[in-house]
Amino acid sequence: MKTIGLIGGMSWESTVEYYSIINNTVKEIKGGLNSAEILLYSVNFKEIEEYQSNNQWDKAEKLLTDIAKNLEYAGADFIVICTNTMHKVADKIQGNIGIPIIHIADSTIEKLKENRIKKVGLLGTKYTIKEDFYKSRIENSGIDIIVPKEEDIEIINKIIFEELCKGVIKEDSKNKYLEIIEKLVEGGAEGIILGCTEIGLLINQEDTNIKLYDTTIIHAKKAAELSLK
Repeated sequence: MKTIGLIGGMSWESTVEYYSIINNTVKEIKGGLNSAEILLYSVNFKEIEEYQSNNQWDKAEKLLTDIAKNLEYAGADFIVICTNTMHKVADKIQGNIGIPIIHIADSTIEKLKENRIKKVGLLGTKYTIKEDFYKSRIENSGIDIIVPKEEDIEIINKIIFEELCKGVIKEDSKNKYLEIIEKLVEGGAEGIILGCTEIGLLINQEDTNIKLYDTTIIHAKKAAELSLK
């Protein structure tokens, strides 16, 4: 079994889901008392969020690069960054380590192509939705992306940082997300990417008829499967 290097804590609420999904997937595949071999480094999210909001991505990159190097030194065979937004610096981190980073967007693209999705709606932080580091990777694979309107992006972002990252789940916020999803469907979306690892704490497939692509589940299962190859 390969050792998974997890960079978590962004937020820890969703990192808990990664840990659970990875271990459950290994148990389902291998049976018995089998569980995943994991090295986890969990950051202080307050520090990361301040780098994000102050546009200090170089500082965030250095911090995560140092962590990835430490995980590599400790014996990790590959790295999983447990957040969508910080994949903004994933390519630069990759250039400074000798083991692969399993990119969250690439894992999601695989699922979208399996289901022959040609146009998909994207939910996430304002950084993930507005900037190209995430969208371009998916669009370059031949899949079109629809994003919410500006006012809806602000609603999504506020709920993520002020509620979900703090473990606060509100029915009203769920309804707001579902309304935004409906607008994306009306715009032609054939599926919806839950492009923030906390969104799955608020909504799941039982809440809507449109196909949801929960990046936490997709990414974590991919990590578990790769650990067994």
